[in-house]
Amino acid sequence: MLTWGIAGLTALGVITRPFAWPEAIWAFVGAALLIVFGMIGLGDAWTGVAKGLDVYLFLIGMMLLSELARQEGLFDWLASIAVTHAKGSPKRLFVLIYVVGIVVTVFLSNDATAVVLTPAVYAACRAAKVKDPMPYLLICAFIANAASFVLPISNPANLVIFGGGDMPPLSHWIATFGLPSILSVIVTFIALHWTQRSVIAADSVALNLPPAMLSHSAKLTGFALCATAVLLLGASAMHFDLGVPTFLAGCLATAAVLLVTRKSPLQILSGVSWTVLPLVAGLFVVVEALNGTGLVDVLAQQLSNYASLAPTWTAVGSGFMVALASNLVNNLPAGLFAGSAVQLAHIPDKVAGAVLIGVDLGPNLSVTGSLATILWLNALRREGVEIGAWAFMKIGLVVMVPALAASLAALAL
Repeated sequence: MLTWGIAGLTALGVITRPFAWPEAIWAFVGAALLIVFGMIGLGDAWTGVAKGLDVYLFLIGMMLLSELARQEGLFDWLASIAVTHAKGSPKRLFVLIYVVGIVVTVFLSNDATAVVLTPAVYAACRAAKVKDPMPYLLICAFIANAASFVLPISNPANLVIFGGGDMPPLSHWIATFGLPSILSVIVTFIALHWTQRSVIAADSVALNLPPAMLSHSAKLTGFALCATAVLLLGASAMHFDLGVPTFLAGCLATAAVLLVTRKSPLQILSGVSWTVLPLVAGLFVVVEALNGTGLVDVLAQQLSNYASLAPTWTAVGSGFMVALASNLVNNLPAGLFAGSAVQLAHIPDKVAGAVLIGVDLGPNLSVTGSLATILWLNALRREGVEIGAWAFMKIGLVVMVPALAASLAALAL
């Protein structure tokens, strides 16, 4: 009971951020309390931290690449191109930003969309003299999760669920999630545009903006990002873990650009959101402590029983339940629980796929459902923009629920 109490308070602290303290502090405090009260030993706590190694490496590499692209102006250039092609139409700008968000999420992960594209979109909206940038900023939050299961590299949570070398081959992944991910992207766009239609209709976009220039270092960064995407696709196709390739790609690209520009590495390192790592590590420790209560075994048994009786309804029900759990405790620990239960239960691929969709798409309900949305919130705060948890949830109910239903239906049927 004490373990569950501390875990619940930790989740509450991460979600509500008392005293406006960063989410990482509450995750760290929760993990420390579990150790202090003897709910988990130091060895088991370290085991929990170590389980996230591939995720840490993936995040470090992707954050380095993202910060490099931000400082070199690559994403600002992409956003300005979208504003130029909007030709004064807010609706066209909405569509173009959505398309850019899909590309960034699919090939560079949802965290890159949240960390890099968000400030770029804000800068583009300010340059275009948009009255209310929130509809366009919301794109960065929602597409980051809606398109995060198009490819295995599109979301670090995919690494958590299919950890330990269990990642499906790329061909099998596309066959399983191709149609559900397409429906997720389309339905999310329709629903999000519907919620923002009145704001978009009353808005305007400036014309005749000065053309954006792309420096040589920005071109080199763009080449590095494209090469990284190809590398990750190759690693996924060959059934390799993605953390090490992403980490090496981020380090090599950063070193190459710094040599060309003769800049200090401190400039890049200081711009990376390093607090994400203790946040994730703390959540992994909490999950490891909960594992000791027998939760995973119970979930695996129940999942196996229901899957043998009604696999289709079990898939749909599991997807919705995991989606709800992801919003309560964040999708990384929820994904770790669900992934462990799936591996123990030996359930059909349909049910396992539904669990992954719930983990990836479900967090579009709340501002703390996924790591990407938390990073998006941090990016907004740096720009002086705020959105309340309830305001986001009202939009999330309209956007996430139909998208999740459509994706799970496509997978089940």
